[in-house]
Amino acid sequence: MSETVGTLHTKIRVAVLGATGAVGRELIKLLANRKFPVADLKLLASPRSAGITIPFVGEKLLVEAVGDDSFQDIDLVLASAGSSTTKAWADKAIGAGAVIIDNSSAFRMNPSVPLIVPEINPSAAKHHRGIIANPNCTTILMAMVVWPLHRVQSVKRIVVATYQSASGAGARAMEEVKTQARAILQDQPPPTEIFPYPLAFNLFPHNSPLNEQGYAEEEMKMINETRKIFNAPDLRLSATCVRVPVLRAHSEAVNLEFANPFAVSSAREILSQAPGVKLVEDWQINYFPMPIDATGRDEVLVGRIRQDISHPCGLELWLCGDQIRKGAALNAVQIAELLVRENLLGVPNTANKK
Repeated sequence: MSETVGTLHTKIRVAVLGATGAVGRELIKLLANRKFPVADLKLLASPRSAGITIPFVGEKLLVEAVGDDSFQDIDLVLASAGSSTTKAWADKAIGAGAVIIDNSSAFRMNPSVPLIVPEINPSAAKHHRGIIANPNCTTILMAMVVWPLHRVQSVKRIVVATYQSASGAGARAMEEVKTQARAILQDQPPPTEIFPYPLAFNLFPHNSPLNEQGYAEEEMKMINETRKIFNAPDLRLSATCVRVPVLRAHSEAVNLEFANPFAVSSAREILSQAPGVKLVEDWQINYFPMPIDATGRDEVLVGRIRQDISHPCGLELWLCGDQIRKGAALNAVQIAELLVRENLLGVPNTANKK
């Protein structure tokens, strides 16, 4: 790997695994826009995507089919290709000396793998063994807003309902919603290839597998990942995740319970200064965060902060965030920037022990 790591002036050899997907393409844009110190960029995907070109700082880079030798001379792998793909190639990448920042759920709950939101638990990166996990999109967006309040007074219980856009299922899902909308407006049956049911002009509970308690896998991700990121294994949390006919950016209604009353004015002040968060409230015209405003933005928008009238120690709030940016690609690039700043690239001898 590069010999001098520790500032963003260091040049890093980067591979993007899953480069042709929605998150992969966003990763490539962010590397350029944030001026990440890329010495060389390798774009990797499945064989069916090989040969596609993607622009990067004035060049058109060719997408290669991932293979046994893809990670030689690579310092950093940004993976956005799904759990099975990351698992299939993790040993090769780490064995070649690369550090993986993985956007899938493959390693998130592995006790030896840090699960990081840089604004919340950056010090966890010091303990990586070659893999760092990027949390689920809904988890990241909620954690960004809840953490600043939790630091002031510990949250006892969280009840959240999510309103998740098509972008969470990838670029093909976004196109399917557009196709469905056109079909419905022409009185034609909407096609359902990515989603199990029509999403245009409709909504349905998240279609991930259900456990014996009736909770979807997506809901359990929010519960378990939040506990790990906050280092609060006993935090009480319940989630209901819903797919809604929005192309990009997720929304969440969050109810927080504290041990003591938490003044709304204090919560607003704290969140107005929280890194990566933007307070959006205009009570006169009933204007609060909307996914259309969050799309393409780095910040998580929060507003409609109010006292829970059913509980003296409760707060209600509403948030929106771009699932592809802070909910996925941006968080991964921020982790990469953290690794460079803190001289944490490179794989310890204990790497690859899962």
